[in-house]
Amino acid sequence: MNDIPILNALVYGVTGILIFAAAFSIFVKVWPIDLWREIRERNVAAAIVAGAVALGLCWIIAATMH
Repeated sequence: MNDIPILNALVYGVTGILIFAAAFSIFVKVWPIDLWREIRERNVAAAIVAGAVALGLCWIIAATMH
């Protein structure tokens, strides 16, 4: 991008966060149950699935941007 490493890190970081937020919101919309309601009702399995999806998306985005 350019010769300023801090600016590069900020641009890639913000881009990654935006892509993650968009992908996770799509996942929540596509999921057949109300994920947030399940997590509020202390459904551990739903929370683990949400966390696993979040980590998976982050790893994909990080590998793509690296």
